[in-house]
Amino acid sequence: MSIDIKQISEKVAREAVTLQAIRNEIGKVIVGQTALIDRLLEAMLTNNHVLIEGVPGLAKTLTITTLAQAIHASFHRIQFTPDLLPADVIGTLVYNPKTGDFTTKQGPIFANLILADEVNRAPAKVQSALLEAMQERQVTIGEHTYPLPAPFLVLATQNPVEQEGTYPLPEAQVDRFMFKAIVDYPTTAEELKILQRMANGQRPQAVEPVIQPEDVARIRELTGDIFMDTKIEEYIVNLVDCTRNPAKYRLDKLKPMIQYGASPRATIFLAQAAKAQALLDGRGYTTPQDVKTIAPDVLRHRISLTYEADAEEITSEAIVKQVLDTVPVP
Repeated sequence: MSIDIKQISEKVAREAVTLQAIRNEIGKVIVGQTALIDRLLEAMLTNNHVLIEGVPGLAKTLTITTLAQAIHASFHRIQFTPDLLPADVIGTLVYNPKTGDFTTKQGPIFANLILADEVNRAPAKVQSALLEAMQERQVTIGEHTYPLPAPFLVLATQNPVEQEGTYPLPEAQVDRFMFKAIVDYPTTAEELKILQRMANGQRPQAVEPVIQPEDVARIRELTGDIFMDTKIEEYIVNLVDCTRNPAKYRLDKLKPMIQYGASPRATIFLAQAAKAQALLDGRGYTTPQDVKTIAPDVLRHRISLTYEADAEEITSEAIVKQVLDTVPVP
């Protein structure tokens, strides 16, 4: 096993240089937001999707478009609105009166990176169409099913301050997102740098492609090879179990606050994301700190709170923090 870890570490050292180059290219345009950039890269490395929440004006869209440029991937932005139809997203059949035939017109979902802007403004039928694309990486138009390009990532945004005219996302769809990343305001030093870059009206530096979309598959394969010790696997299982059975871990006060704990998908995503975090850090093995780093973004949207928790203004983030502080670290 030690020989395998050594070989993995050598490959990781090479790919870590590539991933840092992607970070550097994104840094030409984006100031700060290192956690968001890492989550986007980790989702790319594990073939998953990201839900991004933050107030308007925090460069969510710009970060995603810059990532697409850095990996030379196709990119489409879909503005979700209450009158959006599934055909507006996945495409439709178009009738040709001259030939009497139907031809398929593919929608904007056919791209490597999809920005689903204000995703919770679209009705249930659109959410269902998006759900098939996210889970199966294919869409059905008429009687035919079409595979989506690889890599395929859905990066969805929602604004917490604008609640009128929104539709709650189905729990099945929310659970498909590996991360729910919360984007906060920049620090004063970062905002000063943003001002100095943007206030004079100059365009940001051009982003040079670091890799091609087909290279992503190679790095993904390496991510799966990152070594994870059995003790860390047990630690991940215990973290998820604690959200379901808090009394088992002497957190009796949390039991009336949690309606449903995290699903088994959370266990899988915690392991995958921890491996991706290790790769970003240039290591061929995971540590408990990798798990603790990504756990809030993996778990916050998978814990369903009770009315009692809402009444006491207890958030899922607070519960995740107590879980991480309580479950023994190997």
